[in-house]
Amino acid sequence: MSKRATNKITGGAAGRESSYLSPDERRAKGKALREAVPRESQAGWKRPKARQDPVAIVSAANVGRLTELVPIRFGRMAASAFAFYRGSAALMAADLATTPSSGIRVQACGDAHLMNFGGFATPERNIIFDINDLDETLPAPFEWDLKRLAASVVIAAQHLRLPDSEAARAATDVAREYRERIANYASMRALEVWYDRIDLAGYEDRAADPALQKEIRKRTAERIAEAQRKAAPEFLYPKLVSEHGLRPTIKDEPPLIFHPTAEQAPGLVTGAKAVIAAYRESLPEHIRTLFDRYHFFDYAVKVVGVGSVGTVCGVCLFMAADHDPLFLQVKEARASVLEPYAGKSLHANHGQRVVAGQRLMQTASDIFLGWTRTQDGRDVYVRQLRDVKVTAVIEDCDAGLLRHYGRLCAHALARAHARSGDAAMMAGYMGSGRSFDDAIGEFAVEYADQNASDFRAFTRAIREGRIEAQSEI
Repeated sequence: MSKRATNKITGGAAGRESSYLSPDERRAKGKALREAVPRESQAGWKRPKARQDPVAIVSAANVGRLTELVPIRFGRMAASAFAFYRGSAALMAADLATTPSSGIRVQACGDAHLMNFGGFATPERNIIFDINDLDETLPAPFEWDLKRLAASVVIAAQHLRLPDSEAARAATDVAREYRERIANYASMRALEVWYDRIDLAGYEDRAADPALQKEIRKRTAERIAEAQRKAAPEFLYPKLVSEHGLRPTIKDEPPLIFHPTAEQAPGLVTGAKAVIAAYRESLPEHIRTLFDRYHFFDYAVKVVGVGSVGTVCGVCLFMAADHDPLFLQVKEARASVLEPYAGKSLHANHGQRVVAGQRLMQTASDIFLGWTRTQDGRDVYVRQLRDVKVTAVIEDCDAGLLRHYGRLCAHALARAHARSGDAAMMAGYMGSGRSFDDAIGEFAVEYADQNASDFRAFTRAIREGRIEAQSEI
C-alpha cells in the first residue's frame, strides 16, 4: 500500500460498502490491514531526504493574507516551540503524507492539537467538550489527527519543562485513550454514537486518581463560571462596543481590532448587505426567523489565534433592540492544509467545507453556523463569538493535569471520528494490546524533536531578517 493517502475512503466519511458487513466482519477487515501496514510502521519519525525547507512551507501559507498582519502571525509563532507547532499545520500535513497510511479515512480535524479542543455551550445551554476549531477539516486517514494530537502533548510537556518520561507517558496515554474509546464506539448502536456527548462539568476521567479528579472538577467549575460571565451581553457589549455617536460601533484596538479599509476587505465593507444575505441563505429555515430579528450595525477585523492571523477574520455587531446584541465571528476559510495530500474537498466553497465538517464531527454546533463568499471572492464561515468558550491554560498544568487533558482530547477525537468513520474497522486495525499505543507514542516523541528543530530554523530566519516578526508586548 502506498505511503501517501489515496482519494478512496475505506469505511470512512464519504464512502459506503456495496453490501452489508457485520461489526465483526469490519473488525476483521481492519485487522487484515495490519499485513500491508503493520501497526509498528506507525512508530517513529525520520526526516525525508527531500523534505522542503520548513520556513518556506510556513511562509507559503502567507499568500492571500493581509500583509500588515503577517508579522503578528510570525511573532505569535516565535513565542515558543509550542506556539510554532500551533501555527504550522501545513508543515506537519506535508510530513504526515510521507508516513505509512492505514487507508481508513474519517472526517479529520486536520489540526488536532491541544488548543483546538475546549468547552462550549450547546443550543440547550449545556457545556460540552469537543473539537472547537475545524478550519482544516477534510476526509483523511484517522491516524493523522491522532499523531498531531499526541505530538502536541509531548511539545506541551516540553514547554512546561516536564521530564521526558512524563512527556512520553502522556503521549502513550493519548493513544491508549483513543484506542479504547474507539473500541467502545465500535460496540455501540449507530444512534448511540451519534447522540454521545462529553459533559464537561460532569466528566469522569477513568485514569485519574480521586485527589486529581477532585482538583479537576474544582478547576472546571471555575473555568465554566468565568466563561459564562464573559459570554454574557452585560460583559461583552461594553468591552467591545462604543456608544459614542448616532449608533453603536465596535471599538478599535489596533492592531488586533480595527475597521478595515475598502482595500483590505472590499467584500465585507462595500458589500456587507449582500454578504449577510448570502450567509442568511446558508442557515436552516427556522434559524433564519431568529436571525431576522437582528439588524447589522458594524464590522471590524479581529486578529485571532495563531494559524489564522492575517486571514480575513472579523466580528460583526447585530442588534435586535437596545442592549440585545449578537456578535458573529467571520473567519476566512482557505483550502485545507490536508488537500494536497488527501484530495480536494467535495465542496466548492471552503466555508461550506468547514461548516459541513463541523456539523459532522461535533456533537452540537452553533445555531448561527453558516457560510458564504465575499464580493472579493474569499470563502468565509460564520459563528457566534465567545459562546461560553472554555479553553485550557496549558501553563497551569502539571504532569497529572496534562495527561488528564490529553486523555480528554483523545476521547473527543475518538467520538468525532466514530461519527464519520468505521469504528469497528479502526478498532480491528488498532487491536486490544499496546502495540498501536507504543507506536503513536514513539512517533510523537520523535516528531516533537523535529518540531524543535523546525522552530530553531524559524527563529534563526527571524534573527537573520529573512522573515519579519512583530511582538505584541
